Amino acid sequence: MELEALNAVRSDIESLGATLVAVTPQHPEFSRAMQAEKNLSIEMLSDPGNRVAAAYGLRHQLPDDLSALYAGFGIDLPKFNGDETWTLPMPARLIIDTEGIVRYAEVSPDYTVRPEPEDTVAVLKTIVGG
Repeated sequence: MELEALNAVRSDIESLGATLVAVTPQHPEFSRAMQAEKNLSIEMLSDPGNRVAAAYGLRHQLPDDLSALYAGFGIDLPKFNGDETWTLPMPARLIIDTEGIVRYAEVSPDYTVRPEPEDTVAVLKTIVGG
């Protein structure tokens, strides 16, 4: 799982003076349960309605047929995310400096394509000179 892989490089990221934060549309109660279940130490922030994802151009609307398929598998996005929009954020990894400037972004519209955590650490090292 991606969060477990990120958790594994968290200390590398912090040693470079950066902070690892995951942003999710899930209600905090579901994020906390997942953190406890998977023993994650990543800070997770809630993005109700995917508003932050939308601000970065990373929110996408699930088509009706895919929403129906998810629902058929028992995936209840409205329950977990607390809204009826059936939107999800695109998988993305951003490095944002202390001034709020995005220094690096890797994004995929395909939810199965995710940046490798080690690659993110390597890019961070080039940015901070580590």
